[in-house]
Amino acid sequence: MDRHQSRSDRIIHQFDTLLRTLMPHAASSQRTNPAEGVIDGALDDQERRHAAGIMRINHSGEVCLQALYQGQGMTAKLPHARRQMEQSALEETDHQAWCDERLEQLHSRASYLNPFFYVASFGIGAATGAVSDRVSLGFVAATEEQSVKQLDAHQKSLPLGDNRSRAILRQIAVDEAHHAHLASESGGVRFPAPVKWGMRLASKAITKSVYHL
Repeated sequence: MDRHQSRSDRIIHQFDTLLRTLMPHAASSQRTNPAEGVIDGALDDQERRHAAGIMRINHSGEVCLQALYQGQGMTAKLPHARRQMEQSALEETDHQAWCDERLEQLHSRASYLNPFFYVASFGIGAATGAVSDRVSLGFVAATEEQSVKQLDAHQKSLPLGDNRSRAILRQIAVDEAHHAHLASESGGVRFPAPVKWGMRLASKAITKSVYHL
């Protein structure tokens, strides 16, 4: 997005992003799906449902990250911080599209709770951005670090034959680690351990609800 756009232009862009994020199958990827050409092993019904639950969790995680970046981009004060939020948000759209495609292949769906998660995450992003760019970037780094840990755990939890989901989560983990590094290098504050502990608890609560819903 052009850094010279007016605030009203940015609001229109945010609304368009909201629709593309929450409408089923509306997100489109600018990069090739990392699962393209990957062949799955045999999956029984229970394994397929478990894989779908894991991919639903990660799809919701991408919705949350997309909303977080959009909220932060609205209130970021420095142009370089806003541009970083926008670029990271584009990659989160790729992730969302990949997870959505995999859910469809697994004959499943995204979480019914995604609209709630989007609104809550957008509010958090806008609030941290309003405080300061350093706090906003620090929150990004802490969130992405937590996301990478969860992605690593999910790769291990996937059924042995689910090679496509594993390929997707592996690439997402690489991207999220890069986002965390960029946010820290751009001046993000280092959040204390108690705050990160609270974020982990919140992440676990979301994970349990989204696995089935």
